[in-house]
Amino acid sequence: MKWINSIYLRNELFYALLGIAALYIVSFFFHFLYPIISMIFGIFAVILFLDFTLLFFIKPSVITERIYPERFSNGDENFLEIKVKNQYKFKVNIRLIEELPVQFQKRNFSKILKLKSDEVSSFQYSVRPTQRGEYIFRHLNAFISFIGFFERRIIQQEKLTIKTYPSYLKMHQYTLMATTNKLHQLGVKKIRRIGTTTEFDNIRTYSTGDEYRFINWKATGKTHRLMVNQYQEERSQPVYNILDLGRSMRMPFNQMSLLDYAINSSLVLANVTLAKQEKAGILTFNKKVEKHIVADRKNHQMQMILESLYGVNTNFEETDFGRLYSYTKKHLTQRSLLFIYTNFETLDALERQIQYLKLIKNNHVLVVILFKNTELQKFIQLAPKDTMSIYRHTIAEKLNYDKELIIHRLHQYGIHTIYTEPNQLTLNSINKYLELKARGIF
Repeated sequence: MKWINSIYLRNELFYALLGIAALYIVSFFFHFLYPIISMIFGIFAVILFLDFTLLFFIKPSVITERIYPERFSNGDENFLEIKVKNQYKFKVNIRLIEELPVQFQKRNFSKILKLKSDEVSSFQYSVRPTQRGEYIFRHLNAFISFIGFFERRIIQQEKLTIKTYPSYLKMHQYTLMATTNKLHQLGVKKIRRIGTTTEFDNIRTYSTGDEYRFINWKATGKTHRLMVNQYQEERSQPVYNILDLGRSMRMPFNQMSLLDYAINSSLVLANVTLAKQEKAGILTFNKKVEKHIVADRKNHQMQMILESLYGVNTNFEETDFGRLYSYTKKHLTQRSLLFIYTNFETLDALERQIQYLKLIKNNHVLVVILFKNTELQKFIQLAPKDTMSIYRHTIAEKLNYDKELIIHRLHQYGIHTIYTEPNQLTLNSINKYLELKARGIF
């Protein structure tokens, strides 16, 4: 651990010197004050010497420790802790300044502590990263003062890099609720199962209460006993989260891009489907398919998905759904549930891609996810005040109406949709997944 010490003069020192100088000026007119002021100055010099000596010539000082997580969860409040111990033999004042990563754009982080000898104190604070990637904490600075004229700066914590991953905190939260059947507490709807997706298991002897439609007459004739087919619920079906990396996903909402919301939702939905005994996979595409994590139920499947989503970014190109269709036709041979996270803003944009979505839908259960422009909807609710605002208001209503036409157009071809605000995406995606399972569509 590297120590860096620096001497800092506090404002109190200059104020005291200015006061003594003022007293000497006064003593010029009142000579009897001169000996008293000189005595005050001598006492002040002794105090300065004592303050400086105790701070800088005594080896024990202050020990700081960062208790930070190994990684951050994007879009969530991440809690950090700093522990401080005073090793001086007297009470000191400590001013802590943490040099936070540039992504947070905060330059006023400061915490003031007063610790007695050998006293240990700690405090927590939280940060909310809104971008994936590396966050670099520079120095943790401890400014120590005793009497208050000098400060000793000690740097004990050097540069620290923490990677920000997609929202694994929400992933754990939803997974815990799913395994304890408490997802409804987070807003997930309880949906009664009205259909079944079953696969043949075996043939067994008829028991009272078995459905007559499952009687196997051929086996009954051979064994001369009433036999029925035994079915079990079909499991381990592939569920893919497909992320559009085109320019439409760069749109910001609450300091995060639509892509980041899509990534967080994909992570949670993949973990929930694994908890429901399904296979989870990931596809990212733009002009071509960038990443493909094959749907599986392996123990390390979620770690593979998490790592693959860490470095995913958008660009300014338009997405090629034709390439996506070609790739799914070749590589996704088993009928799967596909959640495509994209954002068609105009009907023309959809018409250029609808033929490929129809072809994908012929082989798989397709859910297209579209995002509500909340800022646009807020603007529509405002009453126009002049000609220019009327013009803008009309354009906003047209764009909002286009979204409704897009959803209607997708429904015409039997394509399922989720039209949601970005911050409700995870919840609505899980609800749609459970709805499709309950209806026996997938």
